[in-house]
Amino acid sequence: MTDNHLTRIAAPGGVAPGTGYSHVVVGTGTFVAVSGQCAFDEQGGIVGTGDPGAQARQVFENLRRCLAAAGAGFDDVVKLTYFVTDVDHLDALRSARDAVIAPDRLPASSAVQVAALVHPDLLMEVEAFAVLPGPGRP
Repeated sequence: MTDNHLTRIAAPGGVAPGTGYSHVVVGTGTFVAVSGQCAFDEQGGIVGTGDPGAQARQVFENLRRCLAAAGAGFDDVVKLTYFVTDVDHLDALRSARDAVIAPDRLPASSAVQVAALVHPDLLMEVEAFAVLPGPGRP
């Protein structure tokens, strides 16, 4: 899939197609890095203790807000990295992702199971890299 500043390659020659991600995303423009986002609300409280779906939705809302602060949106995301305390939480993350990213605009992604996150009630953290067309913010 190609738009004006990003090209997504779901399955390069000789590589098995991925499920739910692009193997390669090439972009030109301004690079944006968003730190790992967890299920914290605006006051720093944890949303959805024990509920992977609620936490995933809050994580993607926080990502949306961070991307917007840089003048970006989910269409500009080229890479997501998922950190989960249990790989079973990936389904909730994919559902939250699919609510905001079209299937023909899937970024590259990696998923890692970790022993713990910054707080014991957190189930997941997601970081994002994006590319904006043209020059970036000062």
